[in-house]
Amino acid sequence: MSKLVSKFGLVTAIAIGALVAALPAAPSQAAHKRAAHSRAYDGLWSVSIYTSYGPCATYRYPARIVGGRVVQAVNDFSYQIAGAVAASGATAVTVASGGQYAVGYGRLRGASGAGRWSTAGNLCSGTWSAIRRAAAN
Repeated sequence: MSKLVSKFGLVTAIAIGALVAALPAAPSQAAHKRAAHSRAYDGLWSVSIYTSYGPCATYRYPARIVGGRVVQAVNDFSYQIAGAVAASGATAVTVASGGQYAVGYGRLRGASGAGRWSTAGNLCSGTWSAIRRAAAN
């Protein structure tokens, strides 16, 4: 269990943002404009996860944003990530592993960002920060 919890802490580092699914739908022209602006955050990010409650560890981990979507930056298929960055920089991510999940919310501004995260059932929770490492290709 502790290995899963530790892995969840690492993965949760990536889970920092606002689920686009939670954002209200907009007319297609506005959606297109929003999608174009959300590309401003595309690239490789270094995300640090800080646990303030629970047995999860603190981690630094890479995440990639492509077309406003948060995706895995490494080929580790032991977990799944679904998330997005809105034009405003609001981010939300859900991370799942072994039938458990964690969510993170926050905001990116320029080349940095921060927010909060927690696992299902509040087993662990804390804050995160991110720094852009490379521009999108």
